[in-house]
Amino acid sequence: MNRIAILYQAQLPPTKDGIQKPMKVGGYSDSGADIAFELLENNLDVITPVENPDITNDKDWVFPDTKDGIEAALQKGVKIFWLNTVLYQQHTIERYLYKGIKVVGQVPSLVDVYDDKLFTNSLLKSHNIPIPKNKLITIKNYNNLSLELEFPLVLKPIRGRGSQGVTRIDSRYELNESLDKLFSDNQYGKAVYVEQYLEGQEITITVMPKGKYWINNNEEYISTPWCLPAVKRFNHNKGIAPYNGITAVIENSEVLDDEELQTNEIQEVYQHCIKSADLIGIKAPIRIDCRANNQGKYLLFDLNMKPNMTGPSRPHRKRQDSLTLLSARKIGWNYLDLLRNMLNQRWKASR
Repeated sequence: MNRIAILYQAQLPPTKDGIQKPMKVGGYSDSGADIAFELLENNLDVITPVENPDITNDKDWVFPDTKDGIEAALQKGVKIFWLNTVLYQQHTIERYLYKGIKVVGQVPSLVDVYDDKLFTNSLLKSHNIPIPKNKLITIKNYNNLSLELEFPLVLKPIRGRGSQGVTRIDSRYELNESLDKLFSDNQYGKAVYVEQYLEGQEITITVMPKGKYWINNNEEYISTPWCLPAVKRFNHNKGIAPYNGITAVIENSEVLDDEELQTNEIQEVYQHCIKSADLIGIKAPIRIDCRANNQGKYLLFDLNMKPNMTGPSRPHRKRQDSLTLLSARKIGWNYLDLLRNMLNQRWKASR
């Protein structure tokens, strides 16, 4: 195995269409440190920025995703970069992709494309994948808005992280008030969108890329993307699952039981998730949030190209299972198994 470095988000992505993603520098250093610690504890060749990393100091374990950070890792002999960071077109790592390194993570330019929720929704809809009805609202048209959708609605940024900036809206008055605030703050740019609010159960599905996996002590090649067991979400705040950075997922999430996992509705939504992952050519896990309508049919409402990968590797982080890890436990994987299987999907760019 070649030397491995975990990258965290040390720089903000450029604004796109006047929209800055709602995030701060330092993102994912906690999960990056979880990953690095777990791999190093199990004798994988993980390189850290400092010689004797402090178990409680996240940034002792991870390299910044800047030119200096990547160069520092290369000087230490790193050959595999784990992209535990926010990716986008012209991300610094792109300059190194054709220089012999391998990566764990998505293709940066593709993340940029599919982070646009309206574009992705349109793509899914064009391939008969069920999504909620939605409408674009801009700073120019919102005062004279003709709205065919019925309340309640969900107001969302076009580019966002998890449930940040996502609000349930119950009336026209509430919508106008929220839009006034959003557009005056300019946190999410000059356009947002609304979609129908779905009353049914919310689930999250992690989709793994095609590749070789160790499952039940057997190595097998899976030739298409595939789903880990669905996780149901509960304890919503005004109908919206709280942002993971505020509420630990183990407090509001659990894997569906065996009977629920076998229902036609779940098996059907798995197929839609697999088709979605295939369409966008995933290289690493993605997370798709889905919710049932009042007929019990699941619709896909958010596709997250960078699911969180926190884990209980360090003593002070024992309640930090991510949604993906909760799901992985159902097929018999622990945190190390999940990380090893992700590492197995590392790839090398070719021209």
